[in-house]
Amino acid sequence: MFCPKCRTEYREGFYVCVDCDSDLVDELPPEEKPEFIEYAEIMGTYNPADVALIKSILDAENITYYFNAEHFMYVRPLAEPARLTVKTDEAEKVKEILRDLNLAIIGIDLRKSNRDSENGND
Repeated sequence: MFCPKCRTEYREGFYVCVDCDSDLVDELPPEEKPEFIEYAEIMGTYNPADVALIKSILDAENITYYFNAEHFMYVRPLAEPARLTVKTDEAEKVKEILRDLNLAIIGIDLRKSNRDSENGND
């Protein structure tokens, strides 16, 4: 006898799983394999406000997404941007949704600080 939920095996005389409280079955159903989802990178940003805004928009549209390195930018800002990835089959839809979005992407222009030093503006 087997539990169909937790897949625990029981000896004869048991009819209900002790852990799951499910009725036991004679044979286990085949294990379902998790679905593999292929993601496409859409954009990157250093601004946590952009991440929050994009998340709210994509959640409202029921789009599957993932921000890679989202929390890393809090530890080492400007070292690694948060990269938006979405399911490959939804990539074009997301690009269309975000196309006119005015994002406040922050970056560092090292040339500006070099020009200021050369001009004596330290």
